[in-house]
Amino acid sequence: MAAQDTTTLQSVATPPAPATAADTGERQPSILIVDDLEINRRLLRAMLKAAPYKILEAKRASEALSILDREVVDLLILDLMMPEMSGPEFCQKIKSHRKTQLIPILMLTSVQGIENEIAGIASGADEFLTKPLHPEVVRTRIRAMLRNKAAIDSLEEAETILFALAQAVEQRDKYTGDHCRRLAQYSVALGTALGLHKTQLLSLHRGGYLHDIGKVCVPDAILFKKGPLTEEEWVVMRSHTFRGEEICRPMNTLAPVLPIIRSHHERWDGSGYPDGLKGEQIPLLARILQVADVYDALTTARPYKPALSPDEASQIMEEETRRGWRDAELVSLFKEVCLDTQLTAAPETADAVQLSLESMRRELLK
Repeated sequence: MAAQDTTTLQSVATPPAPATAADTGERQPSILIVDDLEINRRLLRAMLKAAPYKILEAKRASEALSILDREVVDLLILDLMMPEMSGPEFCQKIKSHRKTQLIPILMLTSVQGIENEIAGIASGADEFLTKPLHPEVVRTRIRAMLRNKAAIDSLEEAETILFALAQAVEQRDKYTGDHCRRLAQYSVALGTALGLHKTQLLSLHRGGYLHDIGKVCVPDAILFKKGPLTEEEWVVMRSHTFRGEEICRPMNTLAPVLPIIRSHHERWDGSGYPDGLKGEQIPLLARILQVADVYDALTTARPYKPALSPDEASQIMEEETRRGWRDAELVSLFKEVCLDTQLTAAPETADAVQLSLESMRRELLK
């Protein structure tokens, strides 16, 4: 009996083995080492063998690019001097593509000279170490770089969730299908005609999807009401502008989109909402999206009205401009850019449109 008690106590006192990434189902961070010399790759593997990393290897830049096409890579380690292309050239190639531009790069070299470090960092490398390498320094740098990568991935996931939420809001109403896609398309076309910077075009693209995200706070009974709204219901409906701003404000990357979300219902004469802004007090990007939003609303069938033709919509927009509601220059340019081109034509297939918009998004993010 005593022996049994002792065994039980020993069993309870023995701490469990620490959980590994495999035990918890977490994905191991993956590191791609690009070096044509086996001895260099072996040295790095030895330095990292105690850590829970998935190590991938490539001798040449072409092999590395092939791996990046099919594998998720969290960190790149490459040498300054490589066959096929130099380390800085390879680094520039990686940083110029949307899929790989956020992968941190640690560049190594045995060539002394501050000019090499400058060239490496200027090409997009995040860290630079000169050989001989100190194992603990290498491990510390890699841990820090992977922490930063995990933080960036988390932000991207949060942004993706917000966009999914915005599209879920749109899908609540069967009459507004593809509304966000069309707004992104029209707004970027109008912004391009104005010669806006890529960062502003990207904000317009995002604003097309996020401008009405605040409607998630509007009850269906108000959002889909077929008759006229009461004054109290209008107060709730108008709140979607600043509610949407509140939802997106915690995301620093969406800061340029906030004025679009809040101000796309303002009017040129100051009679809009939520702030009664007037003329050029209304942010330019909000005015651009507003023109696209009004046109799309007019040309889309709703429970309370049929879809208007492009010509009919254009006439109403011109009338609203004469009333002082719209920016006259933007309405005129919109007619020239979006109504007198193929942008109003129905797409051949939904897949073709999705590919086109994805291509647009990638181009804006370059």
